[in-house]
Amino acid sequence: MALKFGTSGLRGLVTEMTDRECYLYTKAYAGHLKTKGACSRVAIAGDLRSSTPRIIKAVAFAMEEESFVVENSGLVSTPAVANHGIRNNIASIMVTGSHIPDNRNGIKFNMPWGEVLKSDEIEISALYQSLKTEDEQKNTEGTSIFDLEGYFKPNTVIVDRKKDNAAEEAYFRRNLSFFPAQGLKGLTVILYKHSSVSRDLLARILKELGAEVISMGRSDTFIPVDTEAVENTDQLYSWVKKYKADALVSTDGDGDRPLVVDERGDLVRGDVLGILVADFLGADSVSCPVSCNTALEKCQKFKHTSRTRIGSPYVIESLNEALAKGFKKVVGYEANGGFLTASEILDPFSGKGLKALPTRDAILPIIAVLISAVRQAKPLSDLIKELPKRFTVSNLLREFPNKTGKIIVSEFEKQGKILAERYFQPAFGTVEDIDFTDGARITFVGGDIVHMRPSGNAPEFRCYTESAEEDRARENNSRALEIIANDIHPAIEEIQVSEGNR
Repeated sequence: MALKFGTSGLRGLVTEMTDRECYLYTKAYAGHLKTKGACSRVAIAGDLRSSTPRIIKAVAFAMEEESFVVENSGLVSTPAVANHGIRNNIASIMVTGSHIPDNRNGIKFNMPWGEVLKSDEIEISALYQSLKTEDEQKNTEGTSIFDLEGYFKPNTVIVDRKKDNAAEEAYFRRNLSFFPAQGLKGLTVILYKHSSVSRDLLARILKELGAEVISMGRSDTFIPVDTEAVENTDQLYSWVKKYKADALVSTDGDGDRPLVVDERGDLVRGDVLGILVADFLGADSVSCPVSCNTALEKCQKFKHTSRTRIGSPYVIESLNEALAKGFKKVVGYEANGGFLTASEILDPFSGKGLKALPTRDAILPIIAVLISAVRQAKPLSDLIKELPKRFTVSNLLREFPNKTGKIIVSEFEKQGKILAERYFQPAFGTVEDIDFTDGARITFVGGDIVHMRPSGNAPEFRCYTESAEEDRARENNSRALEIIANDIHPAIEEIQVSEGNR
């Protein structure tokens, strides 16, 4: 299976991400930068996966071959290197697979003004195909710098560059300068470190803002923490209860998706966190994917809201549209909690400014919601209770073929309510509406929602459920996954086999 762009960046199995593939895609990105007359400098960073250092070398080698000055930003978060690039009008690259397992990785390319969008990905992919053809010819001639397995030949000279701390320190200052000094004083916060590349920087920021920080769970082995499908909730709950903490916080592997647990030990869903943070920032326009909690509209806190396909490039396109319409405080978030700002935000309490960072950020929403709790003298759980009673749960089926997932959605789109009611009506009731913005989002009479969607770049099939009761949302999710795995999946496999025999 070839590498491909998904919801956010280029990803694939580590065995597919050979030096050759990473080099060619990066050369294509460099060529795209040149067509835009963008810049001649690039900052490169990565997460803590075992394959990241090798891939960084291939990426840096390719950019230097294209005459770019390479800055080694080290092992720092995605928002840190993106912020550095935007502030200095240079390109930036993050080597990360985000939340997916260690046997996979990815590359996230950024333009000097922000993430590459879908239109950029199309052009980069076209350039890649051209470069691949050229390299195949070099292979035939024996002049390629890669061996037959796609790795650098032993005589290839790759220079290791000394780490430059500018990206990390700029990101540290960005957060510390916006939030009030000692704004978290009196809070006890557990920091679940695991293998997040943001773990040490987040600890610094929390402590500088006055919180008592208790670090737990640091790991030298990569742990794929998915903030939309947290698997160790019992462990997180026990830590919160043991230390009587006001909150537990963490991020995913590359530090662009937050994880927040309240004082009761309950996980704060990313799409609920996003509403709280948008309110804290006084946003007048909020964009989020179609999979997010409908409490966004029901709370009536914002002048303008917009729903998009899943993936930060789509959210960013929506943010740009909101700016064009004249909105002044434009923000967005995803169901994973990653928060984006498209305009400068001024804190109404202090007057301090926060410059736009139109890429997913984890530290901003973590600190913002904690500061909000302090300012209102309320525990986190009370902030959540004030929102409309809508609860979302997400989980997934792993090792689920992408092709099968896409066929499932396609069949539901072809047959509409007929297929939806065949499989779901006995458990969920009458179908009211189906939204195919991204996947199949089924709304039932009574307000329950089941949203099915294949992953864009991993063999996973996600299921989101929403209900007016938390237990019901959780039960619905388990029930929906059972239906998908035991009823829908086998039926679709039969269709595939039948079509294959024609």
